[in-house]
Amino acid sequence: MVETFVSPTQSPSAAVEKPRAAAGAGRLRALDGLRLVAALMVALYHYGGRGGEITNAWGSSPKQQFPTLHSWFAYGCLGVQVFFVISGFVICMSGWGRPLRSFFASRAARLMPSYWVAVVLVTAVFALPGVAFAAVSPSDALVNLTLLQQPLGADRVLGVCWTLWVEIRFYALFALCVVLPGASRRRVVLFCAVWTLAAAIADAADEPLLDLVLMPEYAPFFIGGIGLYLLHRDRRDATAWGIVAVSWLTGQHYAVADLWHSPGPGHFSYRSASVIILIVTAGFLAVLAVALGWLRRADWPWLTTAGALTYPFYLVHEHLGWVAVEVFHQELALPSWLTLAATLVAMLVLARLFNRYVERWATPLLRRSLG
Repeated sequence: MVETFVSPTQSPSAAVEKPRAAAGAGRLRALDGLRLVAALMVALYHYGGRGGEITNAWGSSPKQQFPTLHSWFAYGCLGVQVFFVISGFVICMSGWGRPLRSFFASRAARLMPSYWVAVVLVTAVFALPGVAFAAVSPSDALVNLTLLQQPLGADRVLGVCWTLWVEIRFYALFALCVVLPGASRRRVVLFCAVWTLAAAIADAADEPLLDLVLMPEYAPFFIGGIGLYLLHRDRRDATAWGIVAVSWLTGQHYAVADLWHSPGPGHFSYRSASVIILIVTAGFLAVLAVALGWLRRADWPWLTTAGALTYPFYLVHEHLGWVAVEVFHQELALPSWLTLAATLVAMLVLARLFNRYVERWATPLLRRSLG
């Protein structure tokens, strides 16, 4: 859930490492489009690929609402892994040649304004007397404004915020190991190598603190994205190809191990391992196509709008989607497919309002204040 501008300003130490293959200029609009595709995958998973609260919104299990499609919608959760690959690419790009304070300001300004408004909005909507879904306690709602609700054990206002907690830990690792000392190819490669090995050790050690810091099940996707950015700088970088290959191999392993049979009663079980591998591979290949410039012709302005809508859409779609599904399907008696389409459109419209009336002024204001 991050912005996707290219051609970062290099630091003096990085200037000697001018890539042999042009990294391109302007905005990587194809990456914006890929972000929205990943967000829509997650939305389809939340609306039709699992049980839980969405069952109450539909009035029955999504298995009954979508007898054929529900098993395919269940794969939409892999959109998160695609997000993490994109995030690795973009964070490396945005952190290269940038001082730590500027990096922190850009991340905070990108994440927090829409997040704060989404937390307040969802809390307010769930507190309405006609809404069937329970709001969190006032104390937990306030803690959610810090984005530290998970380590503090508070109930989450936004179900998707767990991915932001993962992102924040990645930002912290990258900032301390790469941005603070100054980004260079050698330092980035060392970061990828050490994190890959340390994550494997953490997994073998089964130590909660190491798991918390090193995130072995998600590390391959961030590291793979970083490797793909190195290929964006120089497609002949053999080490970068190795980083991407190892990350793909370990990433598909974790995706299959974690997702082929979801243990929770609210999840649809037994996804095909082969399909999981195919989707993870497609995500890596899609970002690779952007990195190598194969999608340079996909320079349509509407993709920039798609990228701008992705983050606010991702924040609000799950919980407010429950309310929308209940209204469209149970109160207005729309058929399942039309309810699904109407809910997606409604959440995209709401995301557009966030982008226009929150992000356009609050993001640059917060960036200037912090930077």
